[in-house]
Amino acid sequence: MSLGLTALELARIQFAFTVSFHIIFPATSIGLACFLALLEWKWLRTQNLIYKDLFKYWIKIFAVAFGMGVVSGVVMAYQFGTNWSEFSRVAGSVTGPLLTYEVLSAFFLEAGFLGIMLFGWGRVSPKAHFFATLMVAIGTCISMFWILSSNSWMQTPQGFAIENGVIVPTNWWAIVFNPSFPYRFAHMATAAFLVSSLLVVGTAAWHLFKGRRDELVKKSLSMGLWMVLVTSLLQVVIGDNHGLNTLKHQPAKLAAIEGHWETNRDHGMPLLLFALPDMENEHNNTEIGIPNLGSIILTHSMQGEVKGLKDFAKEDRPNVPIVFWSFRVMVGLGMLMVLLSLTALWLRKTGRLYESAWFHKFAIVMGPTGYIALLAGWVTTEVGRQPWVVYGVMRTQDGLSHGVTADQVGLSLIIFVLVYAVVFGSGIYYMLKLIKTGPSFIESVSPEQAGLGHFKTPLRPLSAVEDAFDDVTDTQKSQPDQNKEKHHD
Repeated sequence: MSLGLTALELARIQFAFTVSFHIIFPATSIGLACFLALLEWKWLRTQNLIYKDLFKYWIKIFAVAFGMGVVSGVVMAYQFGTNWSEFSRVAGSVTGPLLTYEVLSAFFLEAGFLGIMLFGWGRVSPKAHFFATLMVAIGTCISMFWILSSNSWMQTPQGFAIENGVIVPTNWWAIVFNPSFPYRFAHMATAAFLVSSLLVVGTAAWHLFKGRRDELVKKSLSMGLWMVLVTSLLQVVIGDNHGLNTLKHQPAKLAAIEGHWETNRDHGMPLLLFALPDMENEHNNTEIGIPNLGSIILTHSMQGEVKGLKDFAKEDRPNVPIVFWSFRVMVGLGMLMVLLSLTALWLRKTGRLYESAWFHKFAIVMGPTGYIALLAGWVTTEVGRQPWVVYGVMRTQDGLSHGVTADQVGLSLIIFVLVYAVVFGSGIYYMLKLIKTGPSFIESVSPEQAGLGHFKTPLRPLSAVEDAFDDVTDTQKSQPDQNKEKHHD
């Protein structure tokens, strides 16, 4: 079951597989929780039932994403004990409390109010329900805070001492607010909002492309595109500052991101748009770049010096081709997100936002790109940290559990792949079905449905769909009878 790989390689693949599956669900639930809070606030403020119907639609997708995020997170914790027990033993006094704070301050908050948020309609007051929604949204952000603090400490460790081979905390303020944390937290939070807003935009664009022109779809597209506009432009600024922080604290990672081998001591560093890095021969086989632009971006100087990969020992360099290209996938998709939002702004101004089929196709294609960019960013971050599990302090190979074999890890990896394919494949399939169905008029009434009578307020959101279907059926059945009477008359 070793698949021809070592225990270390399989353990890294297993963790990469599980964390990749995991991260897409919290990112979705973080963004959607805040979107739901905004929808409910808009409903309370305007009493426009369109916002309430949108809330009742998107909360279904949020619930699925939240549940799968919780389940996949448990699996990651399991691996710390089975595959990475040495890392837990050495660094557990730092990472353990941080993850505990996440459970105590965030998960309990989310779990405590989630039931009210999901099932509280008609059972608590509107303001109490909004408070529950707000607490869930805040809880998801607090959870992200502690997780990013723990991961950022592994990237830029501070506030500790090493005693008897074990990392001991000495300054919790320095640990939590380590040098890379503010940038990485802002970067991830913005990414989560981008992921969810692109999901909303892609869903609305799909239904517009299929011919729907009702207020539910239009409102979804409009709100989603405003969020994409703000967050995509904001991400450019945050990403630039994050890059400067990486240059200062993780120069080897930055050099790998740029495919930069030789330190440029007498000329500016180019910004490489395309390259084929060759780690064995320590150069790029082919490269296309813009002269001096790399120095301008990273040092704000035409000939600013940036340390090259050759200034680091070979054993201290990350996998350059993976880091180089994952970063460009992330940035390239980010630029397309900016283009999407600016195009939408132009179409909105010219009054063609809801009628431009070519733009709707573009938005549909862009719908899943938030997830792709998110995963590419995490690949850049985690592969770029290698060969360290705690940067500059503990190597990844030293964090592997003693006695764990390649066959054991390989078998568990195969089991994970099979179980994930069934469990999470089913969850994703259900989410896609909800997306394909689209939002429904439950408490509000569309112009087309105005002739079907008054829609009563249901205790269960889905019951309104059934009632509406029954009303349509009854109306259609009565029409032939009426026609017959007219014919006989």
